[in-house]
Amino acid sequence: MVVTIQTTLGWRDIANVADGEALVLSTETWGRIENASRIVNSIVETGIRAYGVNTGVGALSDTVVDRASQSRLSRNIVLSHACGVGELLEPRAVRAVIAAQIANFAHGYSGVRREIVEHLLAFLEKDCIPDVPSKGSAGYLTHNAHTALVLIGEGSARVGGVAMSGRDALSAIGLKPLTLSAKEGLSLVNGTACATGLFSVALARAERLLAWADAVAALTLEATGAQMTAFDETVLALRKTPEIGKVGAALRARLQGSGLIAAAIGRRTQDALSLRAIPHAHGAALGVFDFAAGVADQELASVTDNPAVSGTPENPIVSSEAHAVSPALGQAADHLAIALAQIGAMSERRMDRLVNPLVSGLPPFLASDAGSHSGFMIAQYTAAALSNENRRLAAPASTDGGLTSGLQEDFLAHPTAAANKLLAVLDNAEYILGIELMAAAQAHDFLETTASRALGTDVIHQLVRSHIAHYDDDRPLNRDMEAMRSLLRNSDPPLV
Repeated sequence: MVVTIQTTLGWRDIANVADGEALVLSTETWGRIENASRIVNSIVETGIRAYGVNTGVGALSDTVVDRASQSRLSRNIVLSHACGVGELLEPRAVRAVIAAQIANFAHGYSGVRREIVEHLLAFLEKDCIPDVPSKGSAGYLTHNAHTALVLIGEGSARVGGVAMSGRDALSAIGLKPLTLSAKEGLSLVNGTACATGLFSVALARAERLLAWADAVAALTLEATGAQMTAFDETVLALRKTPEIGKVGAALRARLQGSGLIAAAIGRRTQDALSLRAIPHAHGAALGVFDFAAGVADQELASVTDNPAVSGTPENPIVSSEAHAVSPALGQAADHLAIALAQIGAMSERRMDRLVNPLVSGLPPFLASDAGSHSGFMIAQYTAAALSNENRRLAAPASTDGGLTSGLQEDFLAHPTAAANKLLAVLDNAEYILGIELMAAAQAHDFLETTASRALGTDVIHQLVRSHIAHYDDDRPLNRDMEAMRSLLRNSDPPLV
């Protein structure tokens, strides 16, 4: 499948390119890019004062750079801004950042030459993944700079998974290092491509995880003999929140025809909130997801370069603004991180109910031989630890402070930090729900002779057992956790 930029892209497009789909530009899009490049050339020719074209950057914005030094300025910006540290971003994330950067250039307000975009497209097409450290960005600059390093033959990359220098990586895909022109260095490190790319990957993972959350919860509801009257359509409709009704409908469909649910009718007056409030918590997360997805699409539809160039080559206009700052993106990522942390916390509580002999009605800790076997006792510890870590990660990044560039940048929105933090919350939430899934499957093993499962949950149970066997304290349990996490991250739940 091919993703084509006509006017703009959406977050799903970025996520699809991140997963390996091809990216191409329409003729009209190439026209916008080339027109903006001509406008920058005109600014250079006429000497119109323009930030980052013929001035320094940041606190040096009033320092004029002569024409002979403007190409060197672009190169120096890339070299000096490549200050990332820590573990490298995964290839999927780097591809997303590159795709988002191309989408920004495609608006036609940045002024980079066609060759810049062609090189970036070649990175995607030929599996050339620049080495981009994950930490060091207060906004957006450092991550983008490490991609730009490879464009000029510096830095390092992996081509087909093989590590090499940036210059060798270019050679391996049939390209030569670029000599940057005026403004190109600034455009390559500027904008919100990094945060938007990372956020798009997070949205794709979050969407899948929320679908799994309903499926996993249904398996647990059935194993615990939930009172389904709380999920009746008319009852949930008393809450005027469409997402609550949507989750309720998903649970009812998944559990339709369950003998275990039928056998439990009237067993309790009402269930614990970690069971009874699933539509409310999962529905709230769906609402936050829809909001966050809208912010991501809005970001991709926007020009996020500073300065923006417009007008015509005959009458060029250069506008210094703050479009590279994105409080909305940081706040949306923080909001979604909070929602997913709550989903994980609720999952851990359900998992505890499955293993706790005081409330489960099942063998203690789901052990095949309680006493000589510990079963899932310590698996619940792991889920609790990850849930607690997510509580810490849910603290908002968008309210962090920080002053940079000699007071010139005296407000920081931290969208990249918020997106990275969201990805960390997702890592933990995938494990937590995976642990609940394996525990719920184990619980169902003990209920085989009690009553029948619903068709919608039986397919989930069979899928789990196709990946991991019933647990008899016969192997390290973390292997099963990794298998379930991989299942949740890489595949959709089976349809009802």
